[in-house]
Amino acid sequence: MVIALALLVLGGCTALLAPRMLARGSWAEREPVLALWVWQCVVAAVLLCCVLAMALSGAAGWHEVRGQVFAPAPQEVVEAYALHPDGERWAATLAGLLACGGLWTAVMLSREVRAARAIRRRRRAELLARVPRLPGEEESGGRLVVLEDARPDAWLLAGHTPRLVITTAALRRLEPRQLDAVLAHEQGHARARHHWLRYCAGALAAGFPRVPVFAAFRQQVDRLVELAADDAASRRVGRLTTALALVGLNEGRGVFGDPAGTRALVPQRVSRLLAPGRRLPTARRVRMTAAAAAIPAVPLLVAFAPGLSALGC
Repeated sequence: MVIALALLVLGGCTALLAPRMLARGSWAEREPVLALWVWQCVVAAVLLCCVLAMALSGAAGWHEVRGQVFAPAPQEVVEAYALHPDGERWAATLAGLLACGGLWTAVMLSREVRAARAIRRRRRAELLARVPRLPGEEESGGRLVVLEDARPDAWLLAGHTPRLVITTAALRRLEPRQLDAVLAHEQGHARARHHWLRYCAGALAAGFPRVPVFAAFRQQVDRLVELAADDAASRRVGRLTTALALVGLNEGRGVFGDPAGTRALVPQRVSRLLAPGRRLPTARRVRMTAAAAAIPAVPLLVAFAPGLSALGC
């Protein structure tokens, strides 16, 4: 039971302090892919703390769960965790609360996925109504859809067959290389499965809005995936071309005259593309990647420490 409480304290401290620590410096803007990896490892560590605490408290609260958790372990390992019968009621209560939290997370993730799929189905239906398929044209054919519209715009419809939708106004306004930048940007989203990352971040933030790390995770994911896709486009066509494509798609929406508005990220992205910061040295990126991967290992070490000590490891 002590180990379960220690895991909860570790998870709580990580959830409280990690957003403040990760917000320091401007390295995340220079390395958005690395920043996304670090955030995922931090969130995974917090969730792992809760899962391990639930397993250990469940083992302390119910003999049936204990038999499943410690089934392959020798008796000295079980004794090392000091699962006293006196604390069974409190352990069972804690395990039940953590199990409810896990179930709530699954419900919120399911809701996020269902809502996104409903929006996608509606947009596909609207797209089909505006751009009907020609006789003999297969539903899965063609990954590019040209939509008649006076406003320049482009977006990706995710799914089993991702489709890039671009308006005729965008085709008229953007040059061929700028259109390549738009395509590369959306392909970067699709290759990295950014929509699934957004689902998970949205589910955690909506399910536990008072947990700082989950709220910050959703905010940073929304920003970093766009920066990462911008980098993917700039590697193909260059930063200036990507910036010009971004300006061409957004200059008629008033986003550059309202830097504090809801679309404040757009001018920030353009400024970043035009005046990029220096990337971190390769050795430092490797060290940060390895250090982030080690973060989820800390809860595992805390959980398995008594057992390993009992075995003399």
